[in-house]
Amino acid sequence: MKKLLALTAIAAAAVGAHAQDFPAGKTVTLVVPFAAGGPTDRVARDLAEAMQKTLGTTIVVDNTAGAGSSIGTAKVARANPDGYTLLLNHIGMSTMPALYRKLPFNVETDFEYLGMVNEVPMTLIGKPGLPANNYKELTAWIDANKGKINLGNAGLGAASHLCGLLFQSAIKVEMTPVPYKGTAPAIADLLGGQIDLLCDQTTNTTSQIEAKKVKAYAVTTAKRLTTPALKDLPTLSESGLKDFEVSIWHGVYAPKGTPAPVLKKLNEAITAAMKDPGFIKREEALGAVITTDKRTQPAEHKKFVSAEIAKWGPIIKAAGVYAD
Repeated sequence: MKKLLALTAIAAAAVGAHAQDFPAGKTVTLVVPFAAGGPTDRVARDLAEAMQKTLGTTIVVDNTAGAGSSIGTAKVARANPDGYTLLLNHIGMSTMPALYRKLPFNVETDFEYLGMVNEVPMTLIGKPGLPANNYKELTAWIDANKGKINLGNAGLGAASHLCGLLFQSAIKVEMTPVPYKGTAPAIADLLGGQIDLLCDQTTNTTSQIEAKKVKAYAVTTAKRLTTPALKDLPTLSESGLKDFEVSIWHGVYAPKGTPAPVLKKLNEAITAAMKDPGFIKREEALGAVITTDKRTQPAEHKKFVSAEIAKWGPIIKAAGVYAD
């Protein structure tokens, strides 16, 4: 027994020493559960560049896409809990528990929460030929065309799909969902008039709104945005949908059991990135809002995700849409 205790103490000391040395010049992998080139991938690459300055080591982005981000997320859940494999995911962390009836991981118990990074607002837009020119006219048009409205989205579980579900729930009108394999084809069909409405991230819609290629009706934030192309758009809340608020937030996670000293160093690198001028500039260019409140800390990050799971679960179940 004494020998066992001694070996245990030696092993614990070795782990502790290793954690204190982290990252010891080794490369850190940041898994993005989406394809390269998309909004989440861009956030990850910006974040990796900023975090490297604090950690003093290389961070590479690994795009492991598929199944509504669950494949890449599962990869991190199974990874060695040493701090060298991390996950950057968006609002999907709070919607997967409802969208998938069987997941190979538990969002709330199989990860260490490292902090939130940013939030990306959403915009409600319509096809160019839509007769409604503002949100009030849009509600009248929706009432007059119930049962005939097509609402596009970038695929099951995508940001646009979730926003669309919440919008339909809020106005109590069902629309025909038209899923696409990504945002680009959805916007292309919106521009061509094949679908009527789309609710998507500012990272995808601002240029179309600025060029006046689509009808823009509202933003989904609590307050109006300051971006020049969007500053005149009302919020859905002020337009009559009280407390309607949705944004696509991003957070960082490590496998459960990652040593506390390693988690501390990773969180410090994330919070330092939030203050990095280059990172801030690049995120603002995407239309993203940097997280500066307590959610940059692990406990508040986890508390927020738990609240989001409680928010989205009933909406998804009521819609009866599942990814498996």
